[in-house]
Amino acid sequence: MSSVHALYINGQWVDGDSHITNNNPSDLTDVIGDYAQASPAQVEDAIKAARNGQKEWAKSGLEQRYGILMAIGDELMARKEELGRLLSREEGKPLAEGMGEVGRSAQFFHYYAAEVLRQIDERVDSVRPGVEVDTRREPVGVVGIISPWNFPMATAVWKIAPALAFGNAVIFKPANLVPASAWALTEIISRQALPAGTFNLLMGSGGSVGEALITSPAINALTFTGSLEVGRRVAAATAGNLVKCQLEMGSKNALIVAEDADLDLAVEAAFNGAYSGTGQKCTASSRLIVHAAVHDAFVEKLTARLAKAKVGPALEEGVQIGPVADARQLDSNLSWIERGQADGATLAFGGERVECASEGYFMAPALLVDTTNDMAINREEVFGPIACVIKVADMDEAIAMLNDTNFGLTAGIITDSLALANRFKAEAETGCVMVNLPTAGTDYHVPFGGRKDSSFGPREQGRYAREFYTVVKTCYVKA
Repeated sequence: MSSVHALYINGQWVDGDSHITNNNPSDLTDVIGDYAQASPAQVEDAIKAARNGQKEWAKSGLEQRYGILMAIGDELMARKEELGRLLSREEGKPLAEGMGEVGRSAQFFHYYAAEVLRQIDERVDSVRPGVEVDTRREPVGVVGIISPWNFPMATAVWKIAPALAFGNAVIFKPANLVPASAWALTEIISRQALPAGTFNLLMGSGGSVGEALITSPAINALTFTGSLEVGRRVAAATAGNLVKCQLEMGSKNALIVAEDADLDLAVEAAFNGAYSGTGQKCTASSRLIVHAAVHDAFVEKLTARLAKAKVGPALEEGVQIGPVADARQLDSNLSWIERGQADGATLAFGGERVECASEGYFMAPALLVDTTNDMAINREEVFGPIACVIKVADMDEAIAMLNDTNFGLTAGIITDSLALANRFKAEAETGCVMVNLPTAGTDYHVPFGGRKDSSFGPREQGRYAREFYTVVKTCYVKA
């Protein structure tokens, strides 16, 4: 095998047509490795292999499947520090977050290993005498998985683990910006006793590998996490072939700070929700909707909190905000701050490029005030360490503002009022709601997904995942 990290197709490591170099966004002189790029023809090879491997994997015993998923999860947990360091090195999130992501990935495999043993079908009597009916769930078949760069392991795993648990074969295309974590995960999976073709890794660009995958009529389902623009393209392409589709796309999440809010709690929720992971989360609270009575005090406290936040290389001790993903993302973030100010917003803190000992894509977290909900910066997903404060007069205006968006993934409120919390939970037009918690941060055993332009298709995670990764068969038997 060459020094280039290879593709994994039909149980074999194979070279691609070309390769890319993966650099550390915290230190551009640090080369993580070279990674093979698949050709459209290799996509077809992987699909053919997956169709064959899936037939054998679907017949595997439950304890065999359980044992394999548990073993993958065990190794991820045992290597959490090592793989977390690799993840942080290539993606840029602080080491604690990188290790946490690997740990969460292990938990996904453990959870879905247990789900293997909880697959219980239903039996009912027919309306016709002497006839019995049972409904059973069977694998959907070959699943294409296209994952994003901001959670290079966890988002991929919360798709891969249920796909394998329910007897499917997987063709995994990670984001080309973060191939190292995907390759490391694949290396672990490759050492398990899976039938050849059950799991395949295709690294490559969206325009080549992604396009070949989403337009193929030979797969049975495709799950994608990424931008709204690309998600629409995926939906159109898969619909043309009647391929089952699941999409997690953009967001414009809001955190409401009520008049009775504990401001220290509100500031920590806003900081963690808006700026952790360098704001590069689909669950980030980019809109902070604050009651006028506490607006000034909240802004003052949040600004002080931002001033204490350490920006720097992901692996450096004490860093809370690492670099953004790449030069294009940094340029986009800085342009959004300029546009927000041109539209009338006031830059209360940060927003400038930060110089560190190593050359990387660092910027100070930005807080914009005097913003309105009709500004472009409050309408479109920014995906950076930038939050905008919107002042409101009362809770009627706050909830109306919360819902005045094309997106609907997560929403949060900070309040001591049970009545207001219940109203918020009932009226927020989002898939996930948080009370006295950051908008970012979800559990692996419950459904995840949004409404409007944020999501399309069945929910991810928890037991709800079976709605996407299985098909229902209804069986009639006359004794």
